[in-house]
Amino acid sequence: MAKQSPAPNWQDLALGCATLEAGSSRYQKTGDWRSSRPIWNFEQCVKCGVCTVFCPEGCLKMNADGYPQVDLDYCKGCAICVTECWTGCISMEEEKD
Repeated sequence: MAKQSPAPNWQDLALGCATLEAGSSRYQKTGDWRSSRPIWNFEQCVKCGVCTVFCPEGCLKMNADGYPQVDLDYCKGCAICVTECWTGCISMEEEKD
């Protein structure tokens, strides 16, 4: 059996490949795509951070008080945080212009 070469590191791929620079979404403010945004009921939030783990955009961080804080420049309104929150403290609110 022939030994396979290891897969190349993303940094070694030729220009023009579909792979982008790691973390390049910070240059693309995708929040404009959103039609609804997550809203937290902080009285019900237990500061577990589960919502931050499952956010596909990485736009949820825990603030100094330990509560989730969303960066609306990047939040697409996918509602995965709502689905994954076991306390039910997150809801979606329609965007208003």
